[in-house]
This record gives sequence, C-alpha cells and structure tokens, in this order.
Amino acid sequence: MSDNKMKKRPLDAFKINVNEEYELRYWSKTLNVSPDELIEAVNKVGPQASKVRQYFHKD
Repeated sequence: MSDNKMKKRPLDAFKINVNEEYELRYWSKTLNVSPDELIEAVNKVGPQASKVRQYFHKD
C-alpha cells in the first residue's frame, strides 16, 4: 500500500517522523519552528512529541 502524500496530520500523534514531508510541515507549523530546528530537536531528544515540545518549552 502506498503512502498517501495528501495527508496533513501525522498518523501517530505521539511520534514525529521528520522523514515524511507532510509530518515535517505539520510539526514545524504546530511548534512554530523551522524544519531544520525540528530535525535538530528530534536528533537531540528523539521522536517522541512530548520530549520535542519540552525541548522547545511548549507543553
């Protein structure tokens, strides 16, 4: 089954997959950060959304 690129929200609201363009756009917009900043945060704290929010102090 192919991945639907028309998706606007992630399937798993608890993990951030920066390898999917639509998730990168969604989370960048949601957290009000650039895609590069989001990738850096995920590389530092992992893909768990709550940890990334904490990283940006946006609980």
